[in-house]
Amino acid sequence: MKLFCKPLVSAAAAAVFVAGFCCKAEKCEKCGNEKNASVKTIAAVPAEDVKLLLPDTIYATPGVETNIYFENIVRVINPANYIFEARCKKGRWDEKRWSFTPSDKDVGSFKIKINVIGNQGVLASKRVNVVVAPRTAGKGRNISILMVGDSLTAGTAYPRRMFQLFQTQDNPKVFMVGTHSGAGRPRANDGVIHEGYGGWTWCSFNTKWTEDKEFAKLTKPIDVIYARSPFLAKKEGKLVYDLKEYFDRKNNGKAPDIITFLLGINDIASANDENLEKRIAWVLENMDKLLTEMRKAAPDAVIGVGLTTGGATSQDAFGKSFGSRISRWQFKKNQHRLVEAMLHKFAKSNPNNIRLIPAYINLDCEHNFPSLVEPINSGNKKTVVRLSNSVHPSLDGYSQIGDTFFCWAKAMLAEQDKAEAKK
Repeated sequence: MKLFCKPLVSAAAAAVFVAGFCCKAEKCEKCGNEKNASVKTIAAVPAEDVKLLLPDTIYATPGVETNIYFENIVRVINPANYIFEARCKKGRWDEKRWSFTPSDKDVGSFKIKINVIGNQGVLASKRVNVVVAPRTAGKGRNISILMVGDSLTAGTAYPRRMFQLFQTQDNPKVFMVGTHSGAGRPRANDGVIHEGYGGWTWCSFNTKWTEDKEFAKLTKPIDVIYARSPFLAKKEGKLVYDLKEYFDRKNNGKAPDIITFLLGINDIASANDENLEKRIAWVLENMDKLLTEMRKAAPDAVIGVGLTTGGATSQDAFGKSFGSRISRWQFKKNQHRLVEAMLHKFAKSNPNNIRLIPAYINLDCEHNFPSLVEPINSGNKKTVVRLSNSVHPSLDGYSQIGDTFFCWAKAMLAEQDKAEAKK
């Protein structure tokens, strides 16, 4: 005998019946149950709140691997609960990524569609343009590059990876602009140099200044370098930007051809749900100030802002770096919200002609972060491998960031080549 009649509940609702009665009528014609028992139901299951975070364009170039790591593009607690589709005529769709290493015949652009699928079907979807720049973009030119950032840049690994890729055949000759090659060291023997400062924020480059009396006491190169923003000066008692003078000192009086930024981790790492929006407004305000001044001083430069990278996939890494002060899930929410705000900001208004570098997409946060072999606990001699750094990748991860910056730069040079050819 059937216990239930139709319609029971809508298709979107999940219901549990604990008695025989199933409809509002005094007696159900189909099942015959009397209205003599209560009906208890569980409310409809809400749709999953999946935030799909993708820019409009990502970049590639022949011989360099480009990835979209699915973990990095969704704000969900456990990405393993979802299926990711990467619908595209090129590349390889794996369980946790879409991967593509172009050849010369792939130069041009094409679309990839990313779908996120849950129990209720497709929960989020977006088409992204993939631009493959020619291997020869910028060939025969002399270009200068200024790279600005926090500890990820200060570590020098991804600037070096980008510089090394430019040393391969069919590339322009590159001169790097900066104050140090990490930890206050002078220009490295291979020519790699930058403006990377561990712990710094967008605000730091706008405000960091140690007065002369205290500055004179500093003796260590790293302390001297970190004491003042390289872009500021004190004139007539006022702190002002001195970008023109900076270019005079560091780049023979010329503005760099390419300027990149990778900041944001220190800006939002300690934020929580209550103050996050206020913190992001502060980030965007300081970003605007610095980018506006940079554009004034370098009107013809290509200026790229890296979309802030995520952290390691495990709380183990955050526990190792921060103890119990910062959670991996909170950091991911903060980082995703900042990237979302940056994407929205530059889509809405972009008076300084800033280009976005999708730095967070092509980083394997599961495998390309440092790890340690540790005892399971003090009472167990067995060991386990745990991720051990929250936001600083391993050399392999830094190389992926360098690949992203290189592919983006090649695309910018290709645009310039096309514009020059039309003249």
